[in-house]
Parts: sequence; C-alpha cells; structure tokens
Amino acid sequence: MLPVQKIDALLARHDAVEAELSQQLSSEQFVKLSRELAELSPAVEEIKAWRNVQAEIDGLHEMLNDPEMRDMAQAELPALNEKRDALEERIRVALLPKDAMDERSAILEIRAGAGGDEASIFAGDLFRMYERYAALHGWKTEVISQSEGTMGGYKEIIAEIHGRGVFAKLKFESGVHRVQRVPATEAQGRIHTSTATVAVLPEAEDVDIDINENDLRIETMRAGGAGGQHVNKTESAIRMVHIPTGIEVKMQEDRSQHRNRAKAMAVLRARLYEHEQRKLDAARAAERKGQVGTGDRSERIRTYNFPQGRVSDHRINLTLYNLPKVIEGEALDDVINALVTDHQASLLAAENAS
Repeated sequence: MLPVQKIDALLARHDAVEAELSQQLSSEQFVKLSRELAELSPAVEEIKAWRNVQAEIDGLHEMLNDPEMRDMAQAELPALNEKRDALEERIRVALLPKDAMDERSAILEIRAGAGGDEASIFAGDLFRMYERYAALHGWKTEVISQSEGTMGGYKEIIAEIHGRGVFAKLKFESGVHRVQRVPATEAQGRIHTSTATVAVLPEAEDVDIDINENDLRIETMRAGGAGGQHVNKTESAIRMVHIPTGIEVKMQEDRSQHRNRAKAMAVLRARLYEHEQRKLDAARAAERKGQVGTGDRSERIRTYNFPQGRVSDHRINLTLYNLPKVIEGEALDDVINALVTDHQASLLAAENAS
C-alpha cells in the first residue's frame, strides 16, 4: 500500500507552491519556489498516472460481473496491474527524502594520491572520464584550477560541471579510486597500484550560504608557472582564506584578478556549504569521511584493474568487465545507476522498518 498521507501532503504542497508562484515574489523566493516545484512535479505526474490506472482497474473489476464483458476485462487486467505496480514502486522512490542539492550543478575536485607520476596520470584519466560523461549528459565542464603532473595528468584539478541533476548523479563518486595497471614507463611489465581522491561538492549559491566579507582574508600574488612577462608583472592570482573555518582556496588560472576572485569564491562557497552540512548532519559527515579518506592505497571505493578489464565498486560489491567503456565515460552510468538503486533500496528498507 502506498502512504496515502504522504501523497496527499505532497499534492497539497505542489498546489500551494503553484499558487505562491503566481504572486508577487522577490527573486530569491521565486528561485527557491521554482526549484521546489521542479522537484515536486515528476512525483505529481506519477501519482496522477497511478490514479488513472487504478480507476481503469476498478472499472474492469466492475465489468467482471457482466458475462458479456468478463473475458475482455480478464484479458486487460494483468497488463494494467503490472503498470500499476511499476508506478507504485516509482512513487515510493519519489516519496523518499531528497538531498536538497540533488538538482544542482557540482564542483569536482580530483587529486593524485599514492603512486607518484602514475597517480597524476590516473587523476587525468579520471577527469577525462567525468568530462566525457558530462558531455554525454549535455552538461558543460569548466576547469577552474589545475596543477599538472610532471609526466602528464594532474596533481590536482578542480572543475565546475554545469547542468541539472549533476550532483544527484555524481555525489557517490566521492572517495578514493584505485588503479592497477602496467605504466608506460615500466620496463619489466610489473603491475603498479596508484590512487586518486575524488570529491564532488554541490554548487552553492548566495541564497544557500552567506559569507561575511569580514571573515575573509584575501591576498593577491603573481601567478606561478609558464606565462612569460605576464607572470612576472601582474598580481592576478588570488589566495582566499575563510578565517573562522581555516578553509583556503587558491586560484591563478585566469589572467583577470576579478575572474580568479569569482572562481575562488564559487569554490569557497561550495566547501563552506559542505562544511555546514557536515556540522548539521552527522550521518553525512561519517559517510563523507569514510569515502574521501587520505589517498592511501588501502582505502578505496572503486578499483580499475586494466589487466583484467575489470571495474569493481567495493561499496556494493559490483564488478563489471567493461573497463574501457567505463573509463571513457560511456558506461559510467552502469556503476552510478547501481549505486543510486542501492541507496534508494536502503532508504526504502529504513522507511519500511519505521
């Protein structure tokens, strides 16, 4: 049985939000309510479809009493019952508690872990995997900070991935990723193990977190690395420190100090939002701490084994033998969808237990 009270409450809230949006609102209120309506609407459509199917089933049950219509009703009932059951399952999932940031864009941070140059190369492989995955979903990827490895790849790379529902898809990617393969520089053909850490943060906005300018220490400096005379003469790089938390962001990718400051603020806002969520939600804090780890080889959420062509996600005991397509981003949904389904199953089990 579906939770009728929850359904009625959801429909009432949907009607109330629609009514509020027809009123004169501030821009902040309009953004907030529009976002809520977009989140509620899919569930409302499922509920309407379920009610229509249930009405058809009730009509067929009445027809069973009519000898002339009984055969037709019996023939149509199985398909409608199956459709109703599928709709009920989708509604149960839709009624599960939502992460308020699921529909947001995200900030992706990848850092080389254990393994030296090979770890940097692997960090580059992971970034390209997510970049291609984003493109396949119609999302836009914008690099906002990078530190290249000496043999290729990245010691660290930070990017914004813009699109609807990015965080919902990528949030389970946070953690230590491990690669097992023979590096191109390995003469003896030995398999090396390296790691990279991935952090996915929801893109926070002014309405989500208020940053007091007095809490910031902002320093300008000359950008490092290649760049000729511009590097030597222009202080375009930004170092931003949030004094109360000690969270620090450095940004030097752009020649414009103004744009570097804006990018640094976007990353800082996302990190502060995550910091606040960790304080407010102890369960999420424990999960994130367990996922991200330190980059040590013994800590991992997923292993990419190239000699065996295998990808294993250790959190749900999932093993796939399509590594080339996963690392190209084409089959990453096979892993992500399994993680989302497992998460939903856990939430449903908890709901049923309560």
